Amino acid sequence: MSQSLGPDAAPEPGPQPFDELDPPAHEATPKRGLWRDGNFLTMWGGQALSQFGAQITELALPVLAVLLLHATEFEVGVLNAAGTAAFLLIGLPAGAWIDRMRKRHVMIWADLVRAVALAALPLLWWAGVLEIWHMVVVALVMGVATVFFDVSYQSIVPSLVRDDQIADANGKLQATQELAGIAGPAAGGWLIGLITAPFAILVTAVTYLVSLVALLRTRDTEVVAPKGSHDPLVRSIREGLAWVFGNPYLRRIVATTTVSNFFSTLTFTLVPIFILRTLGLSPEVMGFVFMAGSLGGLAGAFATAHIVKWVGEARAVPLSAIMFSVVALILPVAAAVPQIAVPLLIVQNFLMIFAVLVYNITQVTFRQRITPKRLLGRMNASIRFCVWGVMPIAALLAGGLGTWLGTTATLWIGSVGALLSAAFVVIGPFWRRDLPAAASD
Repeated sequence: MSQSLGPDAAPEPGPQPFDELDPPAHEATPKRGLWRDGNFLTMWGGQALSQFGAQITELALPVLAVLLLHATEFEVGVLNAAGTAAFLLIGLPAGAWIDRMRKRHVMIWADLVRAVALAALPLLWWAGVLEIWHMVVVALVMGVATVFFDVSYQSIVPSLVRDDQIADANGKLQATQELAGIAGPAAGGWLIGLITAPFAILVTAVTYLVSLVALLRTRDTEVVAPKGSHDPLVRSIREGLAWVFGNPYLRRIVATTTVSNFFSTLTFTLVPIFILRTLGLSPEVMGFVFMAGSLGGLAGAFATAHIVKWVGEARAVPLSAIMFSVVALILPVAAAVPQIAVPLLIVQNFLMIFAVLVYNITQVTFRQRITPKRLLGRMNASIRFCVWGVMPIAALLAGGLGTWLGTTATLWIGSVGALLSAAFVVIGPFWRRDLPAAASD
């Protein structure tokens, strides 16, 4: 889930890889913890800074659209749809392509594209010609790059650390994202006031370049199969889909995440308008609300291991899904009691992202553990195609419903609909204590 809750040798898109002969990262080395693994720490550090920058832009973009360009509900819906459309349009072939390439190299090129695309916005604003359609184009480009980056990012961990460290690595990466989410919105609000939203976005472009340099200095153990050994593209895509939907656990996880993402996008698309216009709050307050959510995510990232130990890995999935589905109802309630809207939004964000992190860390670790490494890219892309592919549809629907029914009514539809999402994992095989250790279990 986005916090919002993976032949005929086709040519590799973009320039050729940087260093095909990189030495293995942890081959034939003594076992050590991740805190002493300089290679993992390098990648982790670069991602920490870029995630901090991404949080700044997550606040600055809606402020730019809603307050400076005076975007309507429909325009905000189109803008959000543009940012996720690539997962629907190219998500499946991207997974097959990524399984034919070095995933770290894909992430490097994606960082470069995202940095250049974002840098265009402050330049256009400075020139006095920025319009909402410019933001839509940049969102489309960013979305394509993010498809390749995110699928690779979710697939690269097993080639950086030992198998017994995958859960620990995922927890650290998620915890860092939430730490960035704590500092990022506060810094974003301060930067927006100091240098305006367009130039705050430029800070994110710089952090993507830092991430690029860190990835250049990272080494991995991934071995790409020879070009002539790949199945045809369509067969590769079919194999990835068959792997995901042939597993009853993955199938139910995908269903819950897809429904949750659809309805959460319906609400999240209009949250900036709800906070900045309906409630009349400032960008700084919106940043504080987002920061509260990240505090919940940080707590969730650190609590997941203890929760899994307490209730079992399998039960953690439905229990966390129930929690994030129910607390979604708090969001539209804030419109009915504006006097306490800010505390309600803070509580809702904290609890929501806490539950999302428990759910995500648990199910992503399970997915990575049971999937053969040669299928990791296609597995993640197939899942992303479903769970993120519904997001541009929901964003467009949010813009239409917001124009027709109003912002608050649309938030109620999204929040009530979110209750349906938990059913797929609540009614199923997740009430045993442990999830399978391998696909054959």
